[in-house]
Amino acid sequence: MFIQIENGMVSSSYSSIQPDEIVGYLKKNLQFKEVCQAIFTQKIIDQTAREREIFVSPEEIQAEADLIRRDLRLERATDTLAWLAEQQITVEDWEAGIRDRLLTQKLKETLFGQQVEGFFAQNRLNFERVILYQVLVPYEHVAREVFYQTEEREISFYEAAHLYDMDSKRRYQCGYEGAVYRWNLKPEIAAAAFGATPGEVVRPIQTDQGFHLLLVEEFIPAQLTPEIRKEILSTLFSEWLSGELNHWLNQ
Repeated sequence: MFIQIENGMVSSSYSSIQPDEIVGYLKKNLQFKEVCQAIFTQKIIDQTAREREIFVSPEEIQAEADLIRRDLRLERATDTLAWLAEQQITVEDWEAGIRDRLLTQKLKETLFGQQVEGFFAQNRLNFERVILYQVLVPYEHVAREVFYQTEEREISFYEAAHLYDMDSKRRYQCGYEGAVYRWNLKPEIAAAAFGATPGEVVRPIQTDQGFHLLLVEEFIPAQLTPEIRKEILSTLFSEWLSGELNHWLNQ
């Protein structure tokens, strides 16, 4: 089935959908505000890019489209057309979406590319990571018993996590949380984790989730990796965009 829009009506081989039906559906499912804000956001990006003379060339769109086709293994033009038909969009729709994404990336870099290193330096502690294992239990007496058992080597921390943790996924992973950023942890957990000695079990800590026992395997110093740079850039851009959107909506 392929959707087309003619005379203000969305049509397909099965049925016809009026624009007010789409609006009604979005409102009933509490999605109308979100969609409107996304449209306003793109308008802000387009306007700011024009003011700064930032544009996306047809060659850039084609290069990005080729990358997407390669990732999706759409080797032939007919494969691409079949995929677009399955997505119910035209070639023009697809290229317009690519253009919007590339324009957003260019605008991010133009507005905030020079601010990333300064932001990283000011917030360096937040980008430190710790390889963390955790056991979370609902009761203090259970947490204390598990702590004493691990301290006396009656049971390993990993066995305790597998047996007692409240979270099934973490049980299967024997308490493994991964390489976690400081800002991803509750303040009391972050303070305990980053103040711990690697290899030692931290005494139970109470939060609104329950009682936590922590084991730190390794500290990872903060580094401005390409991934962190991208993350900071997105954060700065999102904050700016949020302010612009509020101004736009309140005009």
